[in-house]
Amino acid sequence: MILATAGTMLALLLAALDQTIVGTAIPRIVADLNGLDRLAWVTTAYLVTSTTMTPIAGKLGDLFGRKPFLLVGMIGFVVASALCGLSQDMTQLIVARGVQGLFGGVLFATVFTVIGDLFPPEQRGRTAGLFGAVFGLSSIVGPTTGGFITDHWSWRWVFEVNIPVGLIAVFVVLAGLPYVRSKASWRDIDFWGALTLAAGVVPLLIALSITRDHAWTSWQVMGLLAVAAVMLAAFVFVESRVEHPIVPLHLFKNPTFSVSMIVGFLTAFGMFGSILFTPLVFQGVLGISATNSGALITPMMFGLLGASTLTGFIMRRIRYYRFLGTLGVVIMIFGMWLLSQITPSVPEWHVVADLIVVGTGLGVTFPLYLTAVQTALPRQFLGVASSQIQFWRNLGGTVGSAILGAVLANRLPGYLSSHLPPGSAQQLPSSGANAILDPAQLAKLPPAFVHVIRLALSDTLHDIYILAGAILIVALVSTVFLKEVPLTAGRAGLGFDAPPVELEEKERTLATG
Repeated sequence: MILATAGTMLALLLAALDQTIVGTAIPRIVADLNGLDRLAWVTTAYLVTSTTMTPIAGKLGDLFGRKPFLLVGMIGFVVASALCGLSQDMTQLIVARGVQGLFGGVLFATVFTVIGDLFPPEQRGRTAGLFGAVFGLSSIVGPTTGGFITDHWSWRWVFEVNIPVGLIAVFVVLAGLPYVRSKASWRDIDFWGALTLAAGVVPLLIALSITRDHAWTSWQVMGLLAVAAVMLAAFVFVESRVEHPIVPLHLFKNPTFSVSMIVGFLTAFGMFGSILFTPLVFQGVLGISATNSGALITPMMFGLLGASTLTGFIMRRIRYYRFLGTLGVVIMIFGMWLLSQITPSVPEWHVVADLIVVGTGLGVTFPLYLTAVQTALPRQFLGVASSQIQFWRNLGGTVGSAILGAVLANRLPGYLSSHLPPGSAQQLPSSGANAILDPAQLAKLPPAFVHVIRLALSDTLHDIYILAGAILIVALVSTVFLKEVPLTAGRAGLGFDAPPVELEEKERTLATG
């Protein structure tokens, strides 16, 4: 039990560490490769592929067991990390991040399912909180380490730290996590469901991403959205007719399941709005080095760590635990408003305090909805339920990153023009807005120009955080509709070592509430 849990936590650390350690290096990567217009794609490429892969890997884990997918995910993730570090331009980096996302999706779909495999319902909340602590640990170590490596060596090395962590995780999982043989065969795999899901999600997210430089009514955007609509309709058609669907559609009739998906999708806006754009606050608006900005992001994760662990311990001790989620979203909205008030003259501690508020609210939602969904559904749906939580969070993060990145790309030039004196725009470096992210180029500009650039960036980030907070208001309304399920043992299940079985009418009734 100890080895299995430790190995799974290391697998989660591998995926989570990559997200946090890369965050503080992104501004320097963009400045080095001269790609501000594709800033969001460094994150979006990863999220597109991981989002598509997560539900597929979750279902395959239900069919064939978790261990093979956990090992493949870790090994592939390490190899893809090396490719990221070897990238010579933004295109290569984006492609490598996409490959990395495929294996990241396998990891995120599998690690949280193992909680349901190893622990009874009354212990899952506490364990989910501890797994949330892994996010906290990676976020404490990641930003500072990423900033230090970026400042003193090269941003390429931030990807190479995955190699030793990955090797350790592979050996521990190999030794500790049991492998359960299954009677399932390749004929049980929903190939058409996987194909139509990928064919629908990918063009949808690409369409949202290219709105940075294409009008919403352009043929490129409208064409991709049309393809996405057709393929997602085909996915729903396929899933309603196959024996082992990737996403059993009747699960959405369960109010615990459906509300958890909605809240996870919407809160991801706030999560990625903070993680992706906060380095721009420190390095672009306040002019802090990458190393120091990484250290200043760390307190946000202390809030997440504390709230996640505390929520996991207390949610099974109160009757109406759904209101914990309501409280968490309220705190996140308040944090977004605080971040929207940041200007170049704001002291560093003010930003740090704002991030702690956002992290605290976000930490409440992590174990709450995962535990509720795992308990509300029969055990044979553990992989599907856990991967759907991650799928909708990743989907929300991908959509949020694309939309908020579009706001950055579209609003920043306008704010720069409005703040610069007439006729002075040609005095900016040839890289234009990329100078915001490069200390060497900023040092060549007069102080008045540097102030104008930082002021324009702060105005742009104000719009971004206000939009993220507005989306969270919808999440706030959704939280009150969660249906509490008793967090006790005795839920009808199949056991950790049980092979997949056909869905019986009794289980269908249980799954739909």
